[in-house]
Amino acid sequence: MFDPAVFAARRDAYMQAIGRDAVAVVRSLPERLRNGDSFHPFRQISDLLYLTGFVEPDTTLVLRPGADKDRVVMFVRPRDPEMETWDGKRAGIDGAMSQYGADAAYPSSELPAKLGELIANCEQLYYAVGLDDDMDKLVMQAIARLRKTERRGKRPPLSIVDPRMHLHELRLHKRPEEIAALRKAAEISTEAHVLAMRAGKAGVGEHELEALINYTFRRHGGAGPGYATIVGAGANATILHYIENRRRLVDGDLVLVDAGCELEGYASDITRTTVFGKPTQRQRDVWEIEKRAQSAALAAAQVGAPCEAVDAAARKVITAAGFGPDYKVPGLPHRTGHGIGLDGHEWTNFVRGNTTKLQPGMCFSDEPTIVIYGEFGIRLEDCLHITENGPKMFTPQSPSIEKPV
Repeated sequence: MFDPAVFAARRDAYMQAIGRDAVAVVRSLPERLRNGDSFHPFRQISDLLYLTGFVEPDTTLVLRPGADKDRVVMFVRPRDPEMETWDGKRAGIDGAMSQYGADAAYPSSELPAKLGELIANCEQLYYAVGLDDDMDKLVMQAIARLRKTERRGKRPPLSIVDPRMHLHELRLHKRPEEIAALRKAAEISTEAHVLAMRAGKAGVGEHELEALINYTFRRHGGAGPGYATIVGAGANATILHYIENRRRLVDGDLVLVDAGCELEGYASDITRTTVFGKPTQRQRDVWEIEKRAQSAALAAAQVGAPCEAVDAAARKVITAAGFGPDYKVPGLPHRTGHGIGLDGHEWTNFVRGNTTKLQPGMCFSDEPTIVIYGEFGIRLEDCLHITENGPKMFTPQSPSIEKPV
């Protein structure tokens, strides 16, 4: 994980953005039961990870820019030798302050009693409503109690604001350490894709390629896939989020692999579509259209251009080739790209109507898709970094439709 100074600078930038009259509350999502008494592997919510680097569950961060003291407050699980025997070491109260930059820290169990005091008298409460019902209730209860104490000088926030208004804008602009993490994740992902291409042949299962890809991610120190690995052969590639991965390859299949390694919380997002056997002329023709569309989108991704221009450039190529006029009809099922970083799909997308100007440090995927329903789907997706000198790819572009050997 990054140096603690990185997270301190992020918190300072966020507090400056929301202003001294605001308070921000960021809560980890609850652990999710898988079956019986087993839980899904826990992954920290990205906003909390961005601001603290803290990876444990049952954690709440409260930022108070205008406070005279205790501007950074954390509620965490306390040290517990018995539970740590089962689940691993905890940072605890002392660790939250000594390692993660909290000015004050308390056990998570004390959050209901202390939350009202921490958010009292602020103008805006930056909090993501709708992610966690239990936390929503806790916030509403704190506000309700504060309404009863207004005459004694403690009033509730005047408004609740979507934290993406500032926090996700900060996350759009990647710092050098983030670029390095994304680049390394992309390098690992590229190796996994090449190994899968080389391993593919008639009779091999989609799940076998998935296993090889995910193994490669872990072998190089990644946390695993940043999203469920997609291996879609033939018509399965027309299902955009196909994750069953149960079919076996047959000769002549176009196989779409969408997989990205997560490293230090940052996930690459790469898709390759290749043929196992000799491609048909129809497959070649559609692949070449896809390739031209991806190249057109890349050329449009220049500093100062609106995000929507990237999508428009790819759509122009695909529609000129005879496919549908927009992405609501068979042929073009989704937009051209999206932000990458701590989330597989970060806030800003390359969609029509998005006039956000591209700036140095922004990182996106470039991924037009062509679907021939009932037959095959083709997507080429690369990760790009916007720079003053034009977009730079984290990933080498596909040289041809046929697999490397």
